Amino acid sequence: MRPIALATLTLSLSLLLAPTLTQAASTSFTSNDIAWLRRDSFGLNSSTVAQYRSLGRNTLLTKQLNNQLGDTLPAPIAAQIDSYDAFHTPLDQLLTSLQQEQQQLRNIPDGPEKQAANKAIQERGNQIGLQAQQAELLHAIYGPNQLKEQLVWFWLNHFSVYAAKGRVRWELADYENTIRAHALGKFRDLVMATLQSPAMLEFLDNAQNAKGHVNENYARELMELHTLGVNAGYTQQDVQQLALILTGVGITPVDGRPQNFNPKMAPLVVQDGMFQFNPQRHDFSDKQLLGKTIKGSGYDEVKQAVDLIVKQPACAQFVSRKLAEYFVADNPPPALVAKMAHTFQRTDGDIAQVMRVMFQSPELLSGSGKKFKDPAQFIVSSVRLAYDGSPIVNAQPLVGWLNQLDQPLFGRITPDGWPLDGEAWSSSGQMAKRFDIAHAIGTGNNQLFTPAGSAARTAGFPMLTTRLYYDAIDPYLSKATRDALAKATSQQEWNTFLLSSPDLNYR
Repeated sequence: MRPIALATLTLSLSLLLAPTLTQAASTSFTSNDIAWLRRDSFGLNSSTVAQYRSLGRNTLLTKQLNNQLGDTLPAPIAAQIDSYDAFHTPLDQLLTSLQQEQQQLRNIPDGPEKQAANKAIQERGNQIGLQAQQAELLHAIYGPNQLKEQLVWFWLNHFSVYAAKGRVRWELADYENTIRAHALGKFRDLVMATLQSPAMLEFLDNAQNAKGHVNENYARELMELHTLGVNAGYTQQDVQQLALILTGVGITPVDGRPQNFNPKMAPLVVQDGMFQFNPQRHDFSDKQLLGKTIKGSGYDEVKQAVDLIVKQPACAQFVSRKLAEYFVADNPPPALVAKMAHTFQRTDGDIAQVMRVMFQSPELLSGSGKKFKDPAQFIVSSVRLAYDGSPIVNAQPLVGWLNQLDQPLFGRITPDGWPLDGEAWSSSGQMAKRFDIAHAIGTGNNQLFTPAGSAARTAGFPMLTTRLYYDAIDPYLSKATRDALAKATSQQEWNTFLLSSPDLNYR
């Protein structure tokens, strides 16, 4: 067996069977410091460590939760995102352009010309969607507030949308910006923001929900997946009543035709960007939701319904448990979840305060080194460590790696989001793919520093044996990883073994 294949097998088996970090002493950091940072960030790099050294744990946490670190990206990364059509073109213009192109397509006779025009529309939509995927991964790698970046990722998965449905891929950049703006605020505001998002309204069909043609899809998932959980005690009648409340909640038409509202209805129209509440499509009957009467009044019904739902104890419990499952353990300690849920209710769903409870709790680190990274965490942490702030110029390989690991961003067909538990991502097939990606990153054979479309080859490979490695990683490596590293015959192979090791696949 080739040495590299043997190492792959050795590391994969040890990863599945014995994921532990040794508790070696360090002159720079304690194991507790490193464990906390690995939960606080997507993964260690020099700026994360310097931030921690400069501010200390409590001040860093406070600045993160108060959003005082900002969202400013390195200039080359910010310029790269700003160059994307998905971000510098307003959503209404994108959708109007799409509508016009689709109308022109309908006027073209069947044949090669129509096929070519349709292909061009599809390719542009795919490119717009790809830009949104790349931007989110770049934010995850380079964002200065790593705790916020993880929350943005978490909420994008919690309020999952599927890019390939309808116009959703055209709306993803707008959706990312919506989530980012509310990631650390009140949960109620986050729910309302997603409720008004064109991407969510199209994905879960509420844009078609109207009096006499009621669609229950969004109402059901809003309760089951976004707020209360499947066993929260609500009934099918509650779902039906919420669906009636949500009639008329939709998207502004971009077909160029004027909307003519009944003079009595016009004052009840609500318009916010591409979001529109159309009272002429709304059922104004009184509703019974979760044992409460909501009088038929228009859009105010929606706000009352969301207020009622997010104040349920089941919502506090459901959201707190999912956050703890992502950040702490596949089966988070019930006592921690209870403390988080209590804070959720006491603070009216203040996400930052719930996160503070979790990150100041002893339970956060009680399972240190045992929470298996999902594909996104593995890729982002590997790139952060390997390239340590160097601005990549081509984010397409990042998207491709996520696809290879079966966790494409905005690629979950069902609305439940990708699994948060390690078992979903630790198969032997996953481990083999992770080794291949670690090899691509560790050898530099990955095109991250080659502009998209260029035939030039990426020069050089990352040097992982830096001060960061010796200060924050080397003292805590397990014996199995040290033994594997000792067998490396080159720096590139050593890089590959480290990135694919048990120690760097767990957090």
